[in-house]
Amino acid sequence: MSRSSTTVGNRLSVSARAQKDVGKRLSHTAKLHARLIRRLGVLAAVLALVAGATVPATGFAQAQCTPILSGLRLPVASLMTHQGHLLIAESGDGTAGSGRISILDRDGTLRTLLQGLPSAPADVGTPSGPSGLFMRGRSLYLAIGTGDTGILGPRPGTTLVNPNGPSSPIFSSVLAMSLSPGAEMQTTGFTMTRANQDALANGQFVMLTDSRGYVMTIRMLTNFPEYVPSPLPDVPGNISLSNPFGIVGFGQWLFVTDGGRNLAWKVDALDGAQTEFVNFPSVPNPMFPGVGGPFIQAVPTGIAVSRGKLLLSRFTGAPFATGVSSVEQIDPVTGADTRLISNLTTAIGTIPLHEAHQPLLVLEMAAHGPFFSGPGTVLKFNDPAGTPTTVASCLVGPTSMTYDRSTHTLYVTEEEGGLVGVPYP
Repeated sequence: MSRSSTTVGNRLSVSARAQKDVGKRLSHTAKLHARLIRRLGVLAAVLALVAGATVPATGFAQAQCTPILSGLRLPVASLMTHQGHLLIAESGDGTAGSGRISILDRDGTLRTLLQGLPSAPADVGTPSGPSGLFMRGRSLYLAIGTGDTGILGPRPGTTLVNPNGPSSPIFSSVLAMSLSPGAEMQTTGFTMTRANQDALANGQFVMLTDSRGYVMTIRMLTNFPEYVPSPLPDVPGNISLSNPFGIVGFGQWLFVTDGGRNLAWKVDALDGAQTEFVNFPSVPNPMFPGVGGPFIQAVPTGIAVSRGKLLLSRFTGAPFATGVSSVEQIDPVTGADTRLISNLTTAIGTIPLHEAHQPLLVLEMAAHGPFFSGPGTVLKFNDPAGTPTTVASCLVGPTSMTYDRSTHTLYVTEEEGGLVGVPYP
């Protein structure tokens, strides 16, 4: 039996150690929803409505999901390497240096690839740090979120500049890392220090060495503006934070979604030159005037490549109404934006299968609105204009999904720190 063919069995043995019963997963839901509300800046006037929202227990088909890991530090991105490992970006717990990239071996062993990455409470109080991952050859690109660049303003939905300054100079950036296949297979873990972060911010290369002598080189590829002024009549000091989330490569370019400023960046993978590539306008709020304001922010999240086009998920903001989220198809040269899939709710990622649009898997953080009133789901679209089928409806706050084609398994990270396996097809 080949090594790859044993992956599912080995990882399921890990899942047995991490298995939680259905009641415990459901009990996390109310806590998770409150955390999401804080993270996404919901208006205080509708918190009473949120408190009354519940997730229908019938929506959780627990047999679809096999818990594999728990205790991750707010995992928000994942990918499969050419060596067959699962890399997981963790935003951390909000304390300095708690961000990291973990690596799950084929035998189920969890190791640290890189620790000491920045993490800090964002303006809405939840940890912000490492986010998007993309790998090409032996180069690994990591997007890092806004951190504590801003603080909560005088009312929900507003942000002010942190008067103390950010706790790390490499928030709102993209790092480019290089490591050998041997390092990926056997490293005991690399550690970044604050001095390393300062060196990266000053344009220097950083070389890290692990206990076995393996080497990782790191440079800051690009550093986005930390924020732009967004004055409001009642909050003249209001700002919009740059908050990189998803990242993907196409040709010589990297494309990075920015959920804080509602745009996608285009970055030269060689010299780091950056351009505001596509701006996403706000959309009408179908619940206005009953709940929320007249418009909802676009909040671009996951991004992928399919058939020479970018597939970008628009998560959208409060009140997170059913049917206002979408997947956009974007020309990577011209930036032309075409709606590919409509009527979604909190879409956060896609996986195009067979290097084509069809079938297309879409991950939703919650299947129903408003305010995450349904379980996280994976939907399958054989036709972007058609009705999807549900692959899984057993997820709690999913943040990313990765498909291991060798084992026909979807690996889904969950905000509360879990990794779940879903068989597909």
